[in-house]
Amino acid sequence: MPAQTPTARFSRPSGRTRILAVCAAPVVALFAVAAFVPLPFSLAQPGSTVNVLGADKGKPVITVDGAGTRPTSGELRMTTIVATGPHVDVSLADVVRGWFRSDRAVMPRDSVYPVGDSDQEVSEHNAAEMKQSQDAASQAALRYLRKSPKDVKVGLSLADIGGPSAGLLFTLGIIDKVDGDGRGGDLTGGRTIAGTGTIAPDGTVGAVGGVPLKTQAARRDGATVFLVPKAECSDARANLPKGLRLVPVKKLDDAVTSLRALASGQEDKVPAC
Repeated sequence: MPAQTPTARFSRPSGRTRILAVCAAPVVALFAVAAFVPLPFSLAQPGSTVNVLGADKGKPVITVDGAGTRPTSGELRMTTIVATGPHVDVSLADVVRGWFRSDRAVMPRDSVYPVGDSDQEVSEHNAAEMKQSQDAASQAALRYLRKSPKDVKVGLSLADIGGPSAGLLFTLGIIDKVDGDGRGGDLTGGRTIAGTGTIAPDGTVGAVGGVPLKTQAARRDGATVFLVPKAECSDARANLPKGLRLVPVKKLDDAVTSLRALASGQEDKVPAC
């Protein structure tokens, strides 16, 4: 019996397969276009930190007139993030890369730049928020120290940094320079302390953005303790650098009490996130 000649068999595509192929084509085209279309996001990364007990650009960050000040050891570092500008195009590829990097964050542009369409407007807004933060920090610190703003004048100087998130650290810096831990020692206990949080004149600590990036900046610059608004504890735990302890705060008194406990070796009395 003669052998059969092998023949190749090809299945004819079904109607459903043809439909899927036709439907997939515009989706692929859409993604191809989206990869190059600017998206309403900003990319952020860890920024600089500044010791508010020291100097910035050659000028003391904190000056106090009308009350005695004391030499300090240790550091109180305010933290920042750096974000792409309001008119920088961010593509889908940039966003995808940012999502997969622990030292980057993809943030809605409106959350980074809620006011202003130009670089100048953004700069002016950030400067105004920094001024309000400094005023609130002075009021909160003097209220804590029970000193009259009529007799004691506080100066705060920080170049090229805007926004309200340094309020808590400014306040603690004023307290440390004037009163330390209240027992003759430093509020820092000689440590490098970092943190973030807005401050109200009554001492209420408010939430800020970019906390996971700020913890990275803090650890990079030597901090071992990070003060964080209690409402942002879960955010702060994300990608937390090894060797950095989180201390939650809701009020100025919480921060001072925790720092005093750390300075005196009573670490079991310090809350954790």
